[in-house]
Amino acid sequence: MDEKTSFFRKPAFQTLLASVLCAILGIILGYVILLLMNPAHAAEGMFAILRNFFKFAGNQKKLMSAMGSVLVKSVPVILCAEAILFAFKTGLFNIGCAGQYTVGIIASLYTALALHWNWFLCVLAAIAAGALWGFICGFFKAYCNVNEVIAGIMLNWIALYICNIILGDKTVMNTTKSETYAVKDASLLPSFMSEFFGKNKYITIAVPLTIVIAIIILFILGKTTFGYELKATGHSKDAAKYAGMNAKRNIILSLVISGAISGMAAGLYYLTGIEHYKIASSVPGMGFSGIAVAFLGGLHPIGTIFAGLFVTYITQGGQYLNTNYYNPQVADLMIAIIIYLCGFVLFFKTVMTKPVSKLGNAPKPNANADTNKPAEDKAADKKEV
Repeated sequence: MDEKTSFFRKPAFQTLLASVLCAILGIILGYVILLLMNPAHAAEGMFAILRNFFKFAGNQKKLMSAMGSVLVKSVPVILCAEAILFAFKTGLFNIGCAGQYTVGIIASLYTALALHWNWFLCVLAAIAAGALWGFICGFFKAYCNVNEVIAGIMLNWIALYICNIILGDKTVMNTTKSETYAVKDASLLPSFMSEFFGKNKYITIAVPLTIVIAIIILFILGKTTFGYELKATGHSKDAAKYAGMNAKRNIILSLVISGAISGMAAGLYYLTGIEHYKIASSVPGMGFSGIAVAFLGGLHPIGTIFAGLFVTYITQGGQYLNTNYYNPQVADLMIAIIIYLCGFVLFFKTVMTKPVSKLGNAPKPNANADTNKPAEDKAADKKEV
């Protein structure tokens, strides 16, 4: 009993179970929506979404190619989630990730299409742009006591308008289509196992780099003095200052690193050539989806990878929904529900922890209970005998 109790009390298990419950609940609610819209084809529609690229099971090349596309499209949402996770672990809520991702788009695509830089320099430019945007937010937080949420939201929209202006230039964008030209030649990321994934040309080093970044974040936050200082500053700025830490510097560094990861997310995605940037009227949703993915992953760098893959898998599965029976936006609605439920991971974890904690802290029966009685009670027992 003690071994079972200790297993269920492990934070890793509770987080995993909470995340799975959120995902299952989201799928069930999605199915209910399909039932309300068209009961006769609800099961068929849900099966199409969940089956995703496995519909090509009879064609190995198409199956692996579609699987590769899911991996490629999961890269930006995973890295944005890692960026948000990093800031959150250091006591900051980086809602400005969307803006940092946007300036990463500017830097990577402008250097690739207008300046024709090598892919490595383009990625570095995206990282630098994201870091700069994070620095601005961190500076206002550290020296002007401006809440990072407020600063981040304002910077998001500034980044969007700058992006539309810079990438709207004729050297970068096909103005007749309102989308950027295709990234070519040396500006494209090197391919990675494209033959294995059905000769999918969009599979690049971005995929393994995403895993490497997650491992580095895990190491920094859990195994280094630097990571400890960042977390200590976030949890208690005054205590960190009393301990001799530079609190203002640590706040800025946290958001700079988070912004750099967000900018890298944009570079590693758009430099694959899988998607063109189009003039937009709203901030890219990748930064906001990253919030949900971070929580669905239990705020753990490795868990976030699996959460990002799941969200991308469901999102891509929506394209196989039969539009003769359902509006194409139904899939987006389902994703929105699942993403919304991701915010309840910590809630479910708390609910599960309470009864388990009570079970683990329950008093154990004492075979020698008599030895714990006061001396007066023992004397009374002897007299009764």
